[in-house]
Amino acid sequence: MSRIRFDRLPTERVNPETGRLDRLSATQIARLMNRADRRAVRAVGRAAPAIGRAVDLIVRALSRRGRLIFVGAGTSGRLGVLEAAECPPTFDTPPSLVQAVIAGGKRTVFRSSEGAEDSGPEGARQIRKRVRPGDVVVGIAASGVTPFVRAALREARRRGAATALVTCNPQVPASAARVVIALAVGPEVLTGSTRLKAGTATKLALNTLTTASFARLGKIYGNRMVDLRPRSAKLRARALRLIRQLGRVGPREAERLLKASGASAKTAIAMARLGIDAPEARKRLKQAAGFLRRALE
Repeated sequence: MSRIRFDRLPTERVNPETGRLDRLSATQIARLMNRADRRAVRAVGRAAPAIGRAVDLIVRALSRRGRLIFVGAGTSGRLGVLEAAECPPTFDTPPSLVQAVIAGGKRTVFRSSEGAEDSGPEGARQIRKRVRPGDVVVGIAASGVTPFVRAALREARRRGAATALVTCNPQVPASAARVVIALAVGPEVLTGSTRLKAGTATKLALNTLTTASFARLGKIYGNRMVDLRPRSAKLRARALRLIRQLGRVGPREAERLLKASGASAKTAIAMARLGIDAPEARKRLKQAAGFLRRALE
């Protein structure tokens, strides 16, 4: 730890544009922060090629029965937890397919435990417990030097997993992971508070990683979530709307198809469009590797 020069990290630098922050009105602060946040969006855009390479790693792993595992500490770890939690309702993935490891364990999702990020041995131990060859591990570390995350990535490589790192430190060496996604957001409005621009840019990058990966794996049709499962009133209404629109049927038929399909919108759409029963629709979708478009064409 003593070898890390924290004062030289991009995420610890003082922002010369926000030195009067404590003397601004609430509206002035809101406008200032909004201007600063635009840098986060631009930073993610500049990192698109690296994000694309990471998506390729994820798609390759998941298509070969591997899993996606996010690893982080503090804000970065919480963002990984959020991303993993959103995949089952959005893409109908089993909870084990996309996982998250946060330094300090589940309790740190709700209550900060900042010292947990300094334990490299614990990061490696968590990976030994979970990761197997063929998985892909995405480390999340705004500073790029978090011991818990660095050790986790080293252990993941030793165990035959592919690795990527999402960081807001452009100085991180390329050797830190197979793919390094460096988001150059600049210094924070509030010095060192990486829940701000760094957190925003990281969330945008993670959104892109999962959405692009599952799009490439056949979990969407056009821009629709056809793999959703109607586990709430809102999702049931959305599923019926999808069946009506994409299946080209009326409301009553959509209700019948959703029930007959076992509450699978994708299966119901295939049934409607191809004029087949549920077992045949599931068979066609399996033959099409889960891609609804392929099954319909």
